[in-house]
Amino acid sequence: MDDVRRALGRRVRELRTGLKLSQEQLAERSNLHWTHISGIERGQFNISLNTLNRLAKGIGIPLSELFAGVGEPRHRSATRPSR
Repeated sequence: MDDVRRALGRRVRELRTGLKLSQEQLAERSNLHWTHISGIERGQFNISLNTLNRLAKGIGIPLSELFAGVGEPRHRSATRPSR
């Protein structure tokens, strides 16, 4: 489950930075506190559906788009040894 939270956090950060928004700006648009945005991006929170919806609206995308690529396996670096 932690992997899903981290993947969602990476996705939120990717979308936010793509829009050139600070965490504070996204928080304002989403009616959340910036520390909550920070925690989400670091995968610290198990986010409610309401919070996910606020994030999607703050970013300006449909809720379903927030999950694009989340849950898919990450590719390991070619220089990183396999276990």
